Amino acid sequence: MNSKIPKDLPIKGSEATIVEFWSWAYSDLLSNTNRGILAEFLVGNALGLTNVPRIEWDKADFVYNGKFIEVKSSAYIQTWKEKQPSKIIFNISKARAWDSSTGEMSSEAQRNSDCYVFCVFADQDKSDYDILNVNRWDFYVLSTSFLNYYFPEQKSISLSTIQKYCEPVKYRNLKENIDSIMGSQVK
Repeated sequence: MNSKIPKDLPIKGSEATIVEFWSWAYSDLLSNTNRGILAEFLVGNALGLTNVPRIEWDKADFVYNGKFIEVKSSAYIQTWKEKQPSKIIFNISKARAWDSSTGEMSSEAQRNSDCYVFCVFADQDKSDYDILNVNRWDFYVLSTSFLNYYFPEQKSISLSTIQKYCEPVKYRNLKENIDSIMGSQVK
């Protein structure tokens, strides 16, 4: 389906439109699933890759200049009630990959990208958060070769560990940072 779906596209046989469905289904952008998709969109948008629809469960979230990018998302505040901010931890497990272009699953578990972008929605006050403000997000970019070298069997990585190896990047500098990391991967 074309990624430029008209906002008033009707759901045939009903009085509803596609935008009404999207508003109903995806309005809670703080929820883990929707926040993750928003983070993917932000990264893809920064790289100019949102002109084609998202492919669910593909080998990686994006192919950029022939290389694979995996996007991970986390936040201090959640949709549900919490007594304290969440600890930021990201999954970096090796996995078998499904390739949407071939319809086949890889036989070997590995990290299936060339680069990881760890997206952190940094707001910590649930009474005054704005998930749609890119200035309230921090992005950390690490090459997969770096992760494979320093954390070869680790299944997860904390934000505090990531911060030992790289600085946060704001949205306006994300593409430049990804280009830099992708061009200088650890061998």
